[in-house]
Amino acid sequence: MKSETKSETKRATFGSKAGFIFAVAGSAVGLANIWRFPFLVGQNGGSAFIILYLLSLFAIGFPVFIAELLIGKETASNPATAFQKLGGSKKWGFAGKLTIVTGFIVSSFYSAVAGWILGYFIEALKGSFSNFSTTEHAVSHYESLMSNPFWGLSFHFFFIALCIAILYLGVRNGIEKGNKIMMPLLFVVLIILVVNGLLMPHAGKSLTFLFSPDFSLITPSAVLIALGQSFFTLSIGQGTLVTYGSYLGKKENLVTTSLPIVLMDTFVSILSAIAVFTIVFSLEMEPNSGPGLIFHTLPLAFSQIPGGYFLAILFFLLVTLAALTSEISALEPSIAYFIDVHGWKRSKAVLVCGFFAFLLGVPSALSYSVLKEFTWFGLTFLDMMDFLASAVLIPVGGFLAVLLVGWVWGAKNGVKALVQSAPESFASFPALKHYFWFCFKYGAPVLILFVFFNALGLF
Repeated sequence: MKSETKSETKRATFGSKAGFIFAVAGSAVGLANIWRFPFLVGQNGGSAFIILYLLSLFAIGFPVFIAELLIGKETASNPATAFQKLGGSKKWGFAGKLTIVTGFIVSSFYSAVAGWILGYFIEALKGSFSNFSTTEHAVSHYESLMSNPFWGLSFHFFFIALCIAILYLGVRNGIEKGNKIMMPLLFVVLIILVVNGLLMPHAGKSLTFLFSPDFSLITPSAVLIALGQSFFTLSIGQGTLVTYGSYLGKKENLVTTSLPIVLMDTFVSILSAIAVFTIVFSLEMEPNSGPGLIFHTLPLAFSQIPGGYFLAILFFLLVTLAALTSEISALEPSIAYFIDVHGWKRSKAVLVCGFFAFLLGVPSALSYSVLKEFTWFGLTFLDMMDFLASAVLIPVGGFLAVLLVGWVWGAKNGVKALVQSAPESFASFPALKHYFWFCFKYGAPVLILFVFFNALGLF
């Protein structure tokens, strides 16, 4: 342990390409895939929205994802130092610090929400979802749990404690090894749920809904939502990708390393939608039930289908694993900052960052119990933190990252660095140079502004 701590003070690295892929995929795969994506698909026309989402990944998600990894890889530094090095001024250092703060804020309220998911996993183990007969019954159970401050606070604590335990072990022994276990397990659980769903009655209706596009259902709002989802699902704008990129070797091929991560993230989103909607359609429920899908609709469904007890356990285990891998990545930029800039040992940085993330998350964990009357413009504390991060800080962080690469460092320099790390890829597909140059310079910054203004409700 002493030798690892000493080496990590210099600069931690991933032990293998597979370790990096699983770690970054773990960062990308989270509640946005398994919770948010299915209900967005349900509310925005099914397969037509999926097509919009895939196009959005190509237009904004993938290039910004690459840009942030490139910043970290080129500088081998935490986001604050990386932005300052590449931008050549302290002002850009502050921009990097902003992304670290964003990740820290996300880790605080994300842990509170993930704590509820962990709590529902325990409820599934207890068999609490075996006797729901109506939606009202499922909603009543949800409200009973959420109104209990001890329930929300305790699971927030247990969840963040799990994350701290993994982060404490280091980049290789904690983040890398942890994701090498959790990500394959996540896929196994997800595939079991998908196979079970496909064997259910009326599964064909869900596949038609998901894979037979009706382009008349596409609206300007759906386009903007798809752009936003492609942006948020990849952990962009939070300092995570810059930090993980800094743990890469200089000769690592960013294109061939990143593509499997984006494909895994997309694969999980689509499989999650199949797993959810095969259940929903088989019980003739509405596919557009919104955020309540995971806490209201599915628990009711699990109480009415054969093997529902085991399926509920698997489903909430799946979501808990996804939340765990994402929470770890949200905290890591803060930890890396204190190690690099202030010379802290990893153990101290992990414990301090974890403790204060827990404290900041306490009001979020209590937002639907003792603090439910505390609102600002009609928003609870949790909703405020979510809005601040999702609508303001994350788009700003992503915008600053691509602005740094595309305009300050220069799109030509960014593409040149990519070509040097992946000469064979660019030799085989020379159009990639023009794609990345255009996205770094114009495409991604403009589209991020659309996402930002839409999140603020200006469209």
